[in-house]
Amino acid sequence: MDGMTKTATRDNITALRKNGLRRVAFIGNALPRRCGIATFTTDLQQAVAAAKEGLDTCIVAMNDHGRSHDYPDAVAFEIDDREVGDYIAAAAFLNTGNFDAVSLQHEFGIFGGEAGRYILSLIGRLEVPLITTLHTVLEKPSPVQREVMAGLAEKSSRLIVMAEKGREILRNIYGIPAERIAVIPHGVPDFEFADPEPVKARHGHQGDKVILTFGLLAPSKGIEVMIDAMPEILRRQPDALYIVLGATHPNLLRDHGEAYRESLMERAETLGVADRVLFLNRFVDKPALLEFISMCDVYATPYLNEAQLTSGTLAYSFGLGKAVVSTPYWHASELLSEGRGMLVPFGDAPAMAKAIADLLTGPERRLAMRLRAYKDSRAMTWERIAELYLDVFRIARPRNHLTVIGSTAQPVRDTGPLPEINLAHFNVQCAMGQGCCSIRFTMCPTAPMAIASTTMRVRCLSPARSRRSAKRRWPKPRPGALPPSSNTHGTPMSGASVIS
Repeated sequence: MDGMTKTATRDNITALRKNGLRRVAFIGNALPRRCGIATFTTDLQQAVAAAKEGLDTCIVAMNDHGRSHDYPDAVAFEIDDREVGDYIAAAAFLNTGNFDAVSLQHEFGIFGGEAGRYILSLIGRLEVPLITTLHTVLEKPSPVQREVMAGLAEKSSRLIVMAEKGREILRNIYGIPAERIAVIPHGVPDFEFADPEPVKARHGHQGDKVILTFGLLAPSKGIEVMIDAMPEILRRQPDALYIVLGATHPNLLRDHGEAYRESLMERAETLGVADRVLFLNRFVDKPALLEFISMCDVYATPYLNEAQLTSGTLAYSFGLGKAVVSTPYWHASELLSEGRGMLVPFGDAPAMAKAIADLLTGPERRLAMRLRAYKDSRAMTWERIAELYLDVFRIARPRNHLTVIGSTAQPVRDTGPLPEINLAHFNVQCAMGQGCCSIRFTMCPTAPMAIASTTMRVRCLSPARSRRSAKRRWPKPRPGALPPSSNTHGTPMSGASVIS
């Protein structure tokens, strides 16, 4: 090998290390599945892909109860949450896909098994650096929940939470070292600061003072508290209109139908405010969602559970510069402190009524709160959040991807032809128990006469695996082939936005 070739090769290696990430996979729910985690995973994947030119990204999507969805091309693999074999097959897919990092979106309820423990079957086999975003961190976990958290902490290079309270719980309750925890806020769209009046006119609500709550409807959202507050709000601001935007949570709908929504409508009727409470039982895409947020004068989150570490609805409304009135669940307590919003006690309808009425009848105070929220949320735009995630991915990525054995300062001595390699002692089994996997060995590109590493690449071709990944958008693998690049970065994804 001449000097020029050696210099060029070293330069290529330096460039490779400098450029760092080339492929990142995200595990979680994905649009058009209707839930907050799906919206978050999709938003994050798109933002990360757009933040770095040449970065390939894809999603490993969780399917609930055997359902599948009409996913876009960015979804490269699907997991039936009830099938342990799918988790194992997904680990093999990620291990053979040349990924530099895997970003797991964790919520106990989106994975199979007690407390979602089936996800441990995937991450326990994962050979790629894992970064886990915790959407829920419990102060009082059950034994199984603690076991799952311990497994996540052991396998994850970094744990990401969206509020300082999450870091505090991880350190004090679970004993996670501070240096392995990153606090990155929930992302928000980079949307202009808008006057609500023109938007109201477009939707036929001119003259109304609009209060908005949106997201999947469920009893934990505390909508009944807002309805109870409406008589007093209307006494002080007769043109107030409360809009409840969002479909009933799919799990609640499956188990109980529309009983909760109907009870809220009956409650409004009994209190004589039914004509000033508008229920919009539908999913909306992101442009329509941003229109509704832009239209509101006050955004309300009357949630009943303090232990809510993340609220996408709160983040989005705050990011669009809305005056927010909320109960003091963990996320709201941090985000709305220091005058960025108003906090009222849980389940306290009179306090909710007073806070909202004060804002509706005090335009100067409302505008000041809006401007403060919009200014402070510029650090939360998805573009900024993507850069923070990329920094964490780079830190988590191993530094020793390539090790050259031997010095290149002296010419490599030719010792004659190498003996034929005997592979008879290898007995390869795939993740599904089938003897169907192919093997690929790589040689050192810097010194071809010296083996830098011997890497076994397995790609399952079993019928069982093929059925589990029937929705994959990447081409069916050829024997011995690695997955091709997804080439999906920056591609818009269709489907409704659901943020909880």
